[in-house]
Amino acid sequence: MNDGTSANSKPALSFWQIWNMCFGFLGLQFGFALQNANISRIFQTLGADLNDIPALWIAAPLTGLIVQPIIGHFSDRTWNRLGRRRPYFLAGAVFASVALLWMPNAPVLWMAAGLLWILDASINVSMEPFRAFVGDQLPTRQRPSGYAMQSFFIGVGAVVASALPWILAQFGVANVAPDGGIPDTVKYAFYAGGAVLLGAVLWTIFSTREYPPDRLQSFSDGVAEQPPVDVSQAWRWGVLLLLVGVAVLFAIQHFALEKEVYVLGGGLLVFGLLFVWLSFSRGRGMLREVMGDLYGMPVSMRQLAWVQLFSWFALFAMWIYTTAGVTETIYGTTDVHSALYNEGANWVGVLFAAYNGFAAVAAVVIPLMVRRWGLRISHLINLCLGGAGLLSFLLIRDPQWLLASMVGVGFAWASILSLPYALLSDNLPAAKMGVYMGIFNFFIVIPQLLAASVLGLLLRLCFHNQPIWALALGGACLLVAGLFTLRVREPG
Repeated sequence: MNDGTSANSKPALSFWQIWNMCFGFLGLQFGFALQNANISRIFQTLGADLNDIPALWIAAPLTGLIVQPIIGHFSDRTWNRLGRRRPYFLAGAVFASVALLWMPNAPVLWMAAGLLWILDASINVSMEPFRAFVGDQLPTRQRPSGYAMQSFFIGVGAVVASALPWILAQFGVANVAPDGGIPDTVKYAFYAGGAVLLGAVLWTIFSTREYPPDRLQSFSDGVAEQPPVDVSQAWRWGVLLLLVGVAVLFAIQHFALEKEVYVLGGGLLVFGLLFVWLSFSRGRGMLREVMGDLYGMPVSMRQLAWVQLFSWFALFAMWIYTTAGVTETIYGTTDVHSALYNEGANWVGVLFAAYNGFAAVAAVVIPLMVRRWGLRISHLINLCLGGAGLLSFLLIRDPQWLLASMVGVGFAWASILSLPYALLSDNLPAAKMGVYMGIFNFFIVIPQLLAASVLGLLLRLCFHNQPIWALALGGACLLVAGLFTLRVREPG
């Protein structure tokens, strides 16, 4: 059976074949959800000040910014006994599992921050090839189903992982450590996460196969590789970024801004220098190819960049500040060693499980929305639902009612994980599927770095250090992201 477009198109895969190729995402999201729901809690328990938490979180997006394009570049050029993408699935899963086992036993704050760096780097090593894997294996008409299946597993894995400390507490596992350290509920959840992550990825590795590079290139439903891009004018972007970066560094000194903003200014300077270098470089190599592909990215990727910028800024604000916002505003405590704080922190885990559960349901509903309204309008609707959900945190004071807020967040999350890739993937050549998916990750990572750099400053200057307002800002950003979706051109 094939997809009906050409005798030389990729064969359509069965439901269970798509299930197997996406199953590893269950494990990756299990680890990712444990990280998102508990890292701020671990940092605060180990003595981190609330205003320092965004800087500690910088490790995660910065790692993705560096790792994913590199892994994409090399995975496009890999072929061995395990295949093209699967060697990276395995390497990332092994290191991520080890980091999950060590994380809750970190005795000091700096070690926990270092383990977060290792954990996020390892998850990124596996996750980027998984995105390209769908484009490699599926014919064009099945790619939305593949990304929706990934969203389903993301939702299911995150439901269990996010709620696991709360579930363990219901079975009598200690939720407050007697020495003020990491509670057993968190420790055992991370141990389980390491086993699930490795097991799920191994399932995909041993139950799937990959097309050799020559066979992949021969399929008629692929996008032809684009001619080399003229990068002689890239210096203009470089100079602009350098000027903005210098202005940011001057503002830090002049206005005594938070140290986290140095990351933003430094990043602008680095990319400015790279674009200037690109204009005058005549050599070859990974860095030049990645920067050239970034400069000459497809139009659809440029349009989606703004959607991703505001979407992921909102998500990062939610991941960083939900625990602090809920425990302070709804539970009325900032004492991280109190039973009341830990009760509120566990409820945040339940809320994160809830939005991922609703995302699993949304993964079934979203394809129906797309058939009726198309990709753009469906994404607009879902982002607006998420925006309304985060803004509602300003009004709700009964923690049980926050479950209703998570319905909208869940639909937005499922949509963010699938529809931008559906809008993008049909425009990417097979030979560069990995590196373009890695470059697309820039527009996930850069807004997270921006959030980590400025959220602490915004809370201090605009919101009187009340973390609940970070969630409201995230809600507003999701609404803006939805409006930018209307500018994106759908694949023909």
